[in-house]
Amino acid sequence: MTKREKIIQNYIEAYNQFDTDKMIADFDESIVFENIQNGETNLTLNGIKEFTAQAEKAKEYFSERKQTITSLRQDEITAIVDIDYYAVLAIDFPNGLKAGQGLNMKGKSIFQFLDDKIIKLTDMS
Repeated sequence: MTKREKIIQNYIEAYNQFDTDKMIADFDESIVFENIQNGETNLTLNGIKEFTAQAEKAKEYFSERKQTITSLRQDEITAIVDIDYYAVLAIDFPNGLKAGQGLNMKGKSIFQFLDDKIIKLTDMS
């Protein structure tokens, strides 16, 4: 396993464990995070403080969540990770999803690196 693969694995494990400190352990201070859903960017965060605040808030949405890596491709700068995602909602959502409801999705996370730090993370579903 390469160093970057280990960094990605650590991030995914931390995400699954709701461990924000471990999630950001390999982030650059100026991390850019984007969430793209159905081809549209619905969230952009700039900097580790914004990411941390959002990650802490998102913990309230789920009683359980798990990302599983199904494939990983990388070059010198970028790693593209295909993800199976499962979560159980902890709250009711305005779109009609209810607490206790399970979600199953497939997605992709794109990690961009500089000096073994994650400088950009894009989640796509």
